[in-house]
Amino acid sequence: MSPGPARGRTTGADGGGRRGPVRRWQLVRAGSDAVPASTRRFMARARQRRMRAALPWAIAAGVLGLAGLVAWALLGTGLFGVREVRVEGAELVSAVEVRDAAAVPDGAPLAGADLAAIARRVGGLPAVERAVVTRDWPDALVVRVTERTGVAAVPRGEQFVVIDGAGVVFRTLPRQPDGLPVVRLAEPGPDDGATRAALEVLAVLTPELRAGLVDVTVEGLARIKLRLRDDRVVVWGDATRGADKARVATALLDREADTIDVSAPDVVTLR
Repeated sequence: MSPGPARGRTTGADGGGRRGPVRRWQLVRAGSDAVPASTRRFMARARQRRMRAALPWAIAAGVLGLAGLVAWALLGTGLFGVREVRVEGAELVSAVEVRDAAAVPDGAPLAGADLAAIARRVGGLPAVERAVVTRDWPDALVVRVTERTGVAAVPRGEQFVVIDGAGVVFRTLPRQPDGLPVVRLAEPGPDDGATRAALEVLAVLTPELRAGLVDVTVEGLARIKLRLRDDRVVVWGDATRGADKARVATALLDREADTIDVSAPDVVTLR
């Protein structure tokens, strides 16, 4: 056991002016062997409980701090900024047009890029049917473009506009494009009834009719005509029963007639 409190003596004045002894105490720390073993074990267990209770909070604070650091690096600095917008699948539109439509500032945080908004902006290009935008870490955006497929060409003055299967006008050309049938319409568009009727007719034509087709004219929803290469005309009527009309008209291609009227496919008229 460590020695007890040490005492020293000194002198001092008493109330009558006489100097008497003054007692001064000094505290010293007791050695570990002065604390009972049971007390030491209790204190150790208490410390362990406090450490275990504080550990989850310490871990949570560390995770939050790390997450804040990562978020700051991704969003608050130019460390992971956009340095490239890579375009894939574009042929009818140029990569420059796609990048301009994407409107992503150089160096903008890659993690903060609104991919859906970028895809909508690129999808607004007439020739683009849809666009998908993804991140390519550490510094690139990839824009994958699916372009519209032309199914018909519509004369517009001295030019031709190309429409897809939904009737969307997405391209203008100075001459008729190869491989596309000509459809004569007043106002082509996805909401135009005449456009939808013409597309329904084109969809059911047999290979024989398509091979000899010059153009499809829609004068009204019930006045659709096909002009063939030998100057014959197929009167189609409206767009209903298209498969029956196509089958009957194909079977009559060998007949001598300038006009094949299949508007009522059960009662065909040849003229």
